[in-house]
Amino acid sequence: MENHSQTFSDSPVSFNMIAIEGNRNADPFKMSATYRVRLDDFRMGEYPVTQEIWAYVMRDTDMADPSYFKGAKRPVEQVSWEDIDELFLPSLNDKTKDSRPKGTYYRLPTEAEWEYAARGGKYREQYPFEYAGSNKLDEVGWYGYDEENSHKESKQVGLKTPNLLKLYDMSGNVWEWCSDWYDSYPDSNKGITVNPIGPATSSLRVLRGGSWLNNALFCRSSYRYYYSPTYRYLNVGFRLVLSFSPVQKG
Repeated sequence: MENHSQTFSDSPVSFNMIAIEGNRNADPFKMSATYRVRLDDFRMGEYPVTQEIWAYVMRDTDMADPSYFKGAKRPVEQVSWEDIDELFLPSLNDKTKDSRPKGTYYRLPTEAEWEYAARGGKYREQYPFEYAGSNKLDEVGWYGYDEENSHKESKQVGLKTPNLLKLYDMSGNVWEWCSDWYDSYPDSNKGITVNPIGPATSSLRVLRGGSWLNNALFCRSSYRYYYSPTYRYLNVGFRLVLSFSPVQKG
């Protein structure tokens, strides 16, 4: 599987989807002491979705410019899980139906896909970094709500060092919505879960990665957080996945 560059016939806006080699036929990925996962291959956005991409996809709606910190190359924020799932993704998939690889579609990453990619995918055991690409958060992320790093604002994507898969800003900058409902990990001592999609229902959706507003603890690749799917705030955005495998909505 190769990387995919998404272009549009009527706009200069484009973005790159990085090919992530899964571990379907390799050692399971450990998300906790007992939760072991295998994943198919997928593609993930090189950056969080930026304001220029959001504005193009949502240009005919009253949601075209929701962000607090303005900048075409900054991540879009103040978008809820429901805004993304019910408005943005259907529009994006419609606009790209003739230009993305046949049989694929854009969606939010599952929590397992997000953490697997943040940890470096197939390189995770060889380089067990605490953050996405480094043990030094200053190298890879905007965080901390201070004058030395984040300067109390989001930043243009891609200014820090990427992780081992060439994914940028997975630690810090803005929180990233995942497709899953939030709950405790299942006890999978008896086996390995393939392409998990999370619990069937809950009242909260998963967020990952931390943000410019949070300290280093929240920016670890393993840290889990959650909000209501209607929640909007100036440190919450998202990243895309392009895949063949569907995720059933709960």
